[in-house]
Amino acid sequence: MADERFQGAAVNPPTKRRTSIYNKEYFHQYFHQQSSQLLEQIERLHEFSLVGGERQDAIEHVLGGITDLSNYVADASDQISSYDKRVYSDGIRILEEKLRVTQSSIAPNSKFKFVSRLKDDFAPASNVLEDLSLRLTHGTPQGLETASPGEVSNVTGFTRSPDEKDSCGELPLFPRNYNQEISKADGVRKPSFSQATKIDLSDHKDMHIILPPPASRATSMGTVTKLSGSIVDMSIPTTTKTPFASLVIKDIRNCLIVGGQVAGSAHITSVMESIIAVSAGQIRIHDCEDMKFYLYSTSPPIIENCTNIQFAPLPKCYLGPDQDLDANKWDQVQDFNWQKTEHSPNWRILPEEDRLAENIWTDVVPGQLGVGLVETKSKIGLK
Repeated sequence: MADERFQGAAVNPPTKRRTSIYNKEYFHQYFHQQSSQLLEQIERLHEFSLVGGERQDAIEHVLGGITDLSNYVADASDQISSYDKRVYSDGIRILEEKLRVTQSSIAPNSKFKFVSRLKDDFAPASNVLEDLSLRLTHGTPQGLETASPGEVSNVTGFTRSPDEKDSCGELPLFPRNYNQEISKADGVRKPSFSQATKIDLSDHKDMHIILPPPASRATSMGTVTKLSGSIVDMSIPTTTKTPFASLVIKDIRNCLIVGGQVAGSAHITSVMESIIAVSAGQIRIHDCEDMKFYLYSTSPPIIENCTNIQFAPLPKCYLGPDQDLDANKWDQVQDFNWQKTEHSPNWRILPEEDRLAENIWTDVVPGQLGVGLVETKSKIGLK
């Protein structure tokens, strides 16, 4: 994102992310400087305007930076000591949690807030990152691989016994390819995403995918792209306490997607002949055709370059206990391609008699014993 508030000197990574062991000091310098810059960017997100998607662009800039930093560590994992890997993993986790909490605090008209997974007595994020840097610089030179689990403490303001496991998990040495696992499974797929920081579902056809509760640790961002003839339900892990920070749905055809709760923006682009149910602070719909949307939105949904779009309120089964029905602006749609005073011909309210019944959402969408995908899609109204 080209904004002077997000510019500053940075240590450039090598052309290839693979890092040699003799570059250990450089690796630490790069990680510390990048994490410090990301933290500063997170703390300045409130300065960006909601108009024109400026704040969302800034958030996505930070998300991209955290992802790049995580990938940088993962690529060098075979040459980093187990002690250092734990420290770097903690640093990335702190940045992700800081972004979650910040997005919640600045979300417009939000009826729900993130519940930080960090304990109340944790040190401020800036102090924690400085502590991580000191541990890497002065911790255990050379033979860090021999550091005992008991030494890995006070990273975030608490101590961990040698036998205690980190509930948030460590950065995996070899990131799992969940999309590959989904393609090889049978029946209703339930990928845990327990070793991921974000949900990424892509390149699937004729699949029934339900995200289970363990996926709640991977809701920093959701991305669903290049799907056809499929059913995807992401509502279970994305409650009002663990919502997606943002959600992107793109290049979808003949699918039903339940996006769950999104604290920030849901961007829906190039989707055809599909049904989408989602709750978000802001919903932007671009280049869509022959669609049915079931929404809870605290701001007017925006459509652009869309035709034959129908809207209905989000089914009650997907609402959080604190979500105010009167605050739902699902029917206050703004068509950026229609400036006349009369109603836009590109969208309309979905008649109540044509809406999916509540039991379809609660009983059919999650999958029924002995019922295949073809029959399930027929009950939903998909081809």
